[in-house]
Amino acid sequence: MFVAKYPDFLAEILFKDGSHAFFDGTKDMFRYYFNLKRYNPSKRLEDIDSIYVTDYYSLTLIDGHQAFYVTGSDVYGPMGRELIPLEKEGDAKEFMKDHKGQSILKLKDITHEMIGLLD
Repeated sequence: MFVAKYPDFLAEILFKDGSHAFFDGTKDMFRYYFNLKRYNPSKRLEDIDSIYVTDYYSLTLIDGHQAFYVTGSDVYGPMGRELIPLEKEGDAKEFMKDHKGQSILKLKDITHEMIGLLD
């Protein structure tokens, strides 16, 4: 999928060697992240320099490690159900209430199994 069509959901992974990967949403980014050996066999998680996701409200790129991700909401991305990233915890709580979200997670709490449940 061409990510340029979906700038509101853009996510990216930057590697220490300067290479990068772009995604049309956080779900696909996490699918890549958890299956790096399959999608980019020359890279390891240790090779990742930074992760950026698009804040739902401001539509700006934010640090993916610091973002708050809302699961189970009624907001869909280009590829269906998504983890919705927000920069501020207060915004994530408000979003969760307004959009029937189920939980708020940090990147370190997200698992491969959770991503599989979004399909």
